[in-house]
Amino acid sequence: MAIAIVLLPWRILRIKLCNYYGKLIGYSIVRIAGVNPVVRGMEKINRLHPAIYVANHASTLDAFLSIWLCPIGGSGVMKRQVYKIPFFGQLYFLSGHLALNRENKTQAIAAIDDIVEVVRRHRISIWIMPEGTRSRDGRLLPFKLGFVHMAIATGLPIVPVIYHGAHKTWVKGTNYVEPTPVEIDVLDPVPTTNWRAETARHHAEEIHQIFVQHLRDDQKPLAPPAIVKDKAA
Repeated sequence: MAIAIVLLPWRILRIKLCNYYGKLIGYSIVRIAGVNPVVRGMEKINRLHPAIYVANHASTLDAFLSIWLCPIGGSGVMKRQVYKIPFFGQLYFLSGHLALNRENKTQAIAAIDDIVEVVRRHRISIWIMPEGTRSRDGRLLPFKLGFVHMAIATGLPIVPVIYHGAHKTWVKGTNYVEPTPVEIDVLDPVPTTNWRAETARHHAEEIHQIFVQHLRDDQKPLAPPAIVKDKAA
């Protein structure tokens, strides 16, 4: 944290510093949880940088997997409420990584504009979980539209990152960790240069369907394809 304070004038250096820190801490927590993750397509993460990496979210473990996998020069995008978490919130703020206020649509749109400006200026990647919250049973939730607007504004491709089985290791609402097999698929990039704001919901549903197709049966939505929530992020 002290080094991050020293680097306050240089946001990209703070982001990269915490990328290195995250790779150490993220993987350490995953291994302490008794998980030996199997990653298919890991070489794509660095090769495709900068990009927008989109992952599903069903467990606290997902966050540690994400900070481990995130490329150097990649920024996480989390809910602004994370700032309220003791120590972690302060570290996240100092890290220079990006945050959204999903409780206020106007502020969320302004935050997206800020994120886009940082991405353009520093050519960083984005790592985001567009469900916005952890699924209670591991099944995929609807996607919010923020990542689509970021893709349209930056022209960066979408790289789906699919977590299988993490919801069984660290169940939402509990502090109990049970080691289970966790597999991760890094899929091929989806070009976004032809995406338009008028068809944002269609693009979000397109990416949502890629997850539906690749997730195992116990993580697929039970309902028909979900209608994307009408929120900016």
